[in-house]
Amino acid sequence: MMEPQDRVINDIEVNLRLRRTLALVLAGGRGSRLKALTDWHAKPGIPFAGKFRIIDFTLSNCINSGIRRIGVLTQYKAHSLLQHIQRGWGFLRGEFNEFIELLPAQQRTEGEAWYKGTADAVYQNLDIIREHGPEYVLVLAGDHIYKMDYGKMLAHHLACGADVSVACLEVPLEDARGFGVMAVDDHDNVIRFDEKPANPQHAPGKPDKALASMGIYIFNAQFLYDRLQEEASEPGTEHDFGKNIIPKLIGTHKVIAHPFQDSCVMHEGATEHYWRDVGTIDAYWEANIDLTTVTPSLNLYDTNWPIWTYQAQLPPAKFVFDNDTRRGMAVDSLVSGGCIISGAVVRRSMLFSNVRVNSYSLVEDTVVLPDCDIGRHAKLKKCIVDQGCVIPPGLVVGEDPKLDAKRFDRTDKGVTLITADMLRKLEG
Repeated sequence: MMEPQDRVINDIEVNLRLRRTLALVLAGGRGSRLKALTDWHAKPGIPFAGKFRIIDFTLSNCINSGIRRIGVLTQYKAHSLLQHIQRGWGFLRGEFNEFIELLPAQQRTEGEAWYKGTADAVYQNLDIIREHGPEYVLVLAGDHIYKMDYGKMLAHHLACGADVSVACLEVPLEDARGFGVMAVDDHDNVIRFDEKPANPQHAPGKPDKALASMGIYIFNAQFLYDRLQEEASEPGTEHDFGKNIIPKLIGTHKVIAHPFQDSCVMHEGATEHYWRDVGTIDAYWEANIDLTTVTPSLNLYDTNWPIWTYQAQLPPAKFVFDNDTRRGMAVDSLVSGGCIISGAVVRRSMLFSNVRVNSYSLVEDTVVLPDCDIGRHAKLKKCIVDQGCVIPPGLVVGEDPKLDAKRFDRTDKGVTLITADMLRKLEG
């Protein structure tokens, strides 16, 4: 059993160590549970919150934490993601040893294979990682929504003398089957790690909660290199951090659990340690619609921890016509640049850039992605409208569940996904 923390890490030391840290953002996943939303985009590149992409939250956490050496590992349908990073994240200065480097799957190793798992993705780029000479490697998932100060996690890692630290959060026990689940002792040592267990172990003193891995790891660099090289030569492995690398270290090396609540960035008055996996249609809809409430769980207006992104140069949102039969208005909604609400009503909805909502139409509880056109007299309730859709005049969605399920993709919770392909089939 490890002794309590034996030294205090001050801010100056943390800042110095952050400069010697390389962050690797794993952004190659398809996100198949998002169904047609990821037919042409990797999950980290999916639009979120009106003007951002999902990956912007992880990258912003790095910048705000003081980490300015970042590699983004991509694979599945990465074109729009690569384009977004090139356009919006090119402000770091190479002469100051700052960068966001794109690391697409290149079949760089002898097997000439694509990335076979999270650990293999890092292993295939070991030569590039070594060239940067980091002392610590921060491995991150690029497909979650949260605000986190990675500097606080690094301070915990240093104070404990850990070989690897794993960020964790408490989740309801019934939801823990989809995570890596940890058991810890009184000093945050991980004494057990099970990837997606059928019967998750509850957190100490909390029978209804489990400690779930967030897929965020800090490794001492040389320790990581050694483990990846060992794992790469083993037969029958899935080359995954959660399934292979981390479980093998339990009991033989210092694996520390870092509680998310210790480094979560919260706004004044917040009570929730906000973290969302928006990997299903329902979760994606709920997280976006929550932002339309008076006091959302996620604060996008926090200037102390801003979320950075690429922003197209667009005119302001415009609302036109004001009479009893045709009034352009939006209530309890977020409306992005380039939108025109022309004699239509929008309630409790999220409109991304360049959306046109035409006269006499009604949009309620709906997420509308960029470049959509909603025809006259259309009614959309509790929908997600995919990018580039042209909603025909008079279309009604959200009132007849059976008809919606026949024409579109409707979830058990009543959210209807509409895509351009689905609309074309209606025309045919």
